[in-house]
Amino acid sequence: MKTITLIFGAAYGMLSVVLGAFGAHALKKILSVERLESFETGVRYQMYAAFFLLIIGYILKFETSSEKWTSILMIVGTMLFSFSIYFLSLQDYLGANLKFLGPITPLGGLFMILSWGMLILYFAKNKI
Repeated sequence: MKTITLIFGAAYGMLSVVLGAFGAHALKKILSVERLESFETGVRYQMYAAFFLLIIGYILKFETSSEKWTSILMIVGTMLFSFSIYFLSLQDYLGANLKFLGPITPLGGLFMILSWGMLILYFAKNKI
């Protein structure tokens, strides 16, 4: 689980830079300001998740199920949160009605919050 966490952390970080540059250059010309801001929110939170995963990848030993779930919730939560925002931001450009993704975004956010909460409990329990 440690390796998976670190790989996702690095991949999310790399993809954040790629998508951030894509948004700043290519999408700036085709998206409304509101849609571009939403896209940038997805990129920003994906980068936060990348840092989170890289840090816990080095801090946690992944010996308990709660340590593993801290990582899983952030990986899945980020995928649901950021990627749903990306698709919702691009739906007009893609010519597709992707409004069904709307409820997925807060679910991903909830998973990310739960992951942070589990990390707080880990620190409190282990008195780090």
